[in-house]
Amino acid sequence: MLPRRVRQLLALMKKEMLQVVRDPSSILIAFVLPMILLFIFGYGLSLDAKHVRLAIVLEDHSPNAQSLWLALMATDYVKALAFDHRSEAEQAIVDGRVRGVLVVPGDFSRQLQSRQTARVQLITDGCETNTATILENYILGIIAKWSTHQLTDQGFEIKPVIDVFPRVYFNPELNTRNALIPGSIVLIMAIIGTLLTALVVSREWERGTMEAMLATPVRKIDMIVGKLLPYYLLGMASTTVCTLVGIFLFEVPFRGSVVALGFTSTVFLVAALGQGFLISTVCKNQFLASQVTLVVAYLPNFMLSGALFEISSMPFPIRMLTYVFPARYYVSCLQTIFMTGDIWPLILKNIGLMLIIGIVVFFAAIAKTPKRLE
Repeated sequence: MLPRRVRQLLALMKKEMLQVVRDPSSILIAFVLPMILLFIFGYGLSLDAKHVRLAIVLEDHSPNAQSLWLALMATDYVKALAFDHRSEAEQAIVDGRVRGVLVVPGDFSRQLQSRQTARVQLITDGCETNTATILENYILGIIAKWSTHQLTDQGFEIKPVIDVFPRVYFNPELNTRNALIPGSIVLIMAIIGTLLTALVVSREWERGTMEAMLATPVRKIDMIVGKLLPYYLLGMASTTVCTLVGIFLFEVPFRGSVVALGFTSTVFLVAALGQGFLISTVCKNQFLASQVTLVVAYLPNFMLSGALFEISSMPFPIRMLTYVFPARYYVSCLQTIFMTGDIWPLILKNIGLMLIIGIVVFFAAIAKTPKRLE
């Protein structure tokens, strides 16, 4: 015979599981919503600038200018569009049809033949600073490579002063999706984990079933654990599905272990579910709970977790604020597990910090849950 307290906990878990089965909204939150968000993040969010539209004005139609044009056409990073006049190209950048304009002046070939420094003009759209910087680097690299080939074809021996042999660890292709997908999973789990408990428990407050629960001799901590465990299982199932989609559909490398993934996800979900329970206890209204969840669980994690924006480039007060959110540590864990492997010193450090935040949130939820009806 199991102890009375264990039987009460199992009965509460059974009750919550039956409620999950009967309530399709929990299934939608746990599985349908993550898939929608993951597809949006996976296909719609990318920091790779490819096929950037570039207007080219050839005021010089010599073989040298045509050769430079062909060099620009040969790359996948730039989509070169020809314009006859400089004014038309400048209007195209004003209209947003292109992101930059490259002007090859009429004396381009003459300057090359006279061994002078030939000049071209590059105009970029500064409204999108990241794309403008990337486009400038693309053009500088293409022109430098083209110039080297031109000198080599003319019989000049090019001896570089410094040879650079770059090597990229963990993400050799420099594919931003490999870093964005683990970060997206963190954002999705932050939303899902908080919503699962915030909406469901606040609905019980609206319907009056929570008052009936408080009238029983069940302890507050048993009631909270009994309610959170079924949603923890849903959250872990959702994490598993998102991870499989990231690996097999988006082809993100997974170099870590399932043990490390499950351990870190468990600790993070404890904090997320506890946060949702705390929101539902304070708000006791589904609409208000959903709005608070959006503000507390989504926006700060989206901006301050490091999934999209580099934390080290943020101002000092904002960097200090990021330490409050467990998503910061979960992003570091998932990116390490996916792209690097089981680096346990780093993972355990982040798990410890997440666990501290989760315990604080959990006990705050216990403190805010009333034991008696007022």
